[in-house]
Amino acid sequence: MKFRQLLPLLALCAGGHAGFALAQAGQPVKIGILNDQSGPYSSITGAGAVVAARLAVEDAGGSLLGKPVEVVMADHQHKPDIGSSIARRWFDTEGVGAVFDIYNSGVALAVQKIAEEKNKILVSTVNSGELTGKSCSTHGMQWGPDGYALSTLTVKGVNAAKPGSWFFLTVDYTAGHSLEKDARQTVEKLGSKVAGAVRFPLGTADFSSYLLQAQASKANYLGFVGGGADLLNAAKQADEFQLQRSGQRFVTTSLTTADIVALDNKKAAGLPIVFSFYWDQSPEARAWADRFKKVHGQLPTDMQANVYSAVLHYLKAVKAANSADTKAVLAKMRELPVNDFFTANARIREDGRLMRDMYYGTVKAPDAMKNKDDLIVVEKKFSGDEAFIPRAMSQCALLK
Repeated sequence: MKFRQLLPLLALCAGGHAGFALAQAGQPVKIGILNDQSGPYSSITGAGAVVAARLAVEDAGGSLLGKPVEVVMADHQHKPDIGSSIARRWFDTEGVGAVFDIYNSGVALAVQKIAEEKNKILVSTVNSGELTGKSCSTHGMQWGPDGYALSTLTVKGVNAAKPGSWFFLTVDYTAGHSLEKDARQTVEKLGSKVAGAVRFPLGTADFSSYLLQAQASKANYLGFVGGGADLLNAAKQADEFQLQRSGQRFVTTSLTTADIVALDNKKAAGLPIVFSFYWDQSPEARAWADRFKKVHGQLPTDMQANVYSAVLHYLKAVKAANSADTKAVLAKMRELPVNDFFTANARIREDGRLMRDMYYGTVKAPDAMKNKDDLIVVEKKFSGDEAFIPRAMSQCALLK
């Protein structure tokens, strides 16, 4: 075929490629919220995390690189195979560049591997130390409080008030095991004793047999490692078993403000809480919480605020890189300090851990509350270096 005869074909190909490029240019910048929408942790993340993400998109201007920013969501049902399938579809066919939240260790670990394989990004709120520990990834980040911070700061705070022995009641999955391990180590470092432990499956309704074992141990503290509906069921049943009257104290290592509201301050009074965000910790936090409540109908949890923070930082990185290319965005996310209404100049460590400030507090008794939203007394602030696992103790190869 002569060159002159090739011209129409070349023009057609060029036009096709141009049309494809234009179509791609018109595609939105897409992020995914993958979490528990209907199960035991739905009040902690769930639909509220989607609201938080959309508020971050709004604050980023609603569009980037001349394209709209779109938020998609799905329920992983706490099943790694379902979460993995959703993530693959989002990455392969739906143009999602980053996934946020998850709040289940098994699902998060599976999705983090897929994100690295597909050259995408995962920013999780899950509290398993493994995510930025031995399974750390160049494509994964951990934004909210993690198991090391939750367990060590809780045990230190409780033991500082009154040293004593511990019995652990732990949810039977990776994050639970990891958190219990960190708590045990802290108990022993402080010179106290671990009297025993028992594990329960996620979604347990009846904790009576576990509570009987805790009573039989005669430990001073029953350390409950779990959250959501499991925590509420266990706390209410511990109250029915009158653990407090027998000299044992029910202590949770991952209490949230949603749990306090569900239990009410009369039952929750005195419980320790470790957090990075509380809606009344500053005027800026209160203003954002009021804005969130107008949309969602409820005040935000720590995890939901962290989804907002993570999504906003990702969008800032896309803007700074002037590209949605994963390598460029990851570099900017690590280069830029994290700043928002409750985060000041925090940095992302090489293992993906956001080194943010953390707080220890206790739940107020009803007669100490100024209003129904006045739930916590903040007792101590910790820097990121104080709160999170030291580099020398980490199993992450990226820190070596």
